[in-house]
Amino acid sequence: MGFFDFLSERRDDMITLGIQHIWLVAIAVAISASIGVILGIIAYQRPKLRAAILSVTSAFLTVPSFALFVLLLPLVGLGAPPVIIALTLYGLLPVVRNTITGLREVDPAIIESAQGMGMGRRQRLLKIELPMAWPVIITGIRVTTVMLVGIATIGAIVLGPGYGSLIFDGLGHAGVPVAVNLVLAGIIGTIIVAIIFDALFTLIGRLTTSRGLR
Repeated sequence: MGFFDFLSERRDDMITLGIQHIWLVAIAVAISASIGVILGIIAYQRPKLRAAILSVTSAFLTVPSFALFVLLLPLVGLGAPPVIIALTLYGLLPVVRNTITGLREVDPAIIESAQGMGMGRRQRLLKIELPMAWPVIITGIRVTTVMLVGIATIGAIVLGPGYGSLIFDGLGHAGVPVAVNLVLAGIIGTIIVAIIFDALFTLIGRLTTSRGLR
């Protein structure tokens, strides 16, 4: 069977797995982005805390994904939960780092002017610093998202949803003609999901960033 015939025959499966993959990554990104931005806000003015948080979030990325998924099994079982937790941990560093970088790059003169106008710490953060740092922050979230799309495929080892199931199914049938079709379908599906997310966050970045900061 040719590859395009295979895709046509498995069209419904491809759509279902695509929706699962998008849902899985979206949840992990939402959690990691929320936690990452909060950690960045807490740490950007505190050098020691900043170094500690960056070290810990960097350490998460050194843990092999196979190992982390398996380690989470006794805690949360099979399926989506261990994958979501692992992806959340992997996604923290780019968001934290970019949040800290964006906030630290805000011109101190602008902050002093806002302070002179009577703005409190929270007002300055919400109305001045975060909006000015937003282009850098959204870039970190975008990088995290594309990275997690790929890592999510490995979650199939713990029966996580998404296109990884096709890839692992194909690897499990190595030597059989359909194996190549299964792996290619999983890879292409993953690439399409990554392109969708990248385009989405590019659009969000443009719509939520003032023209002067683009």
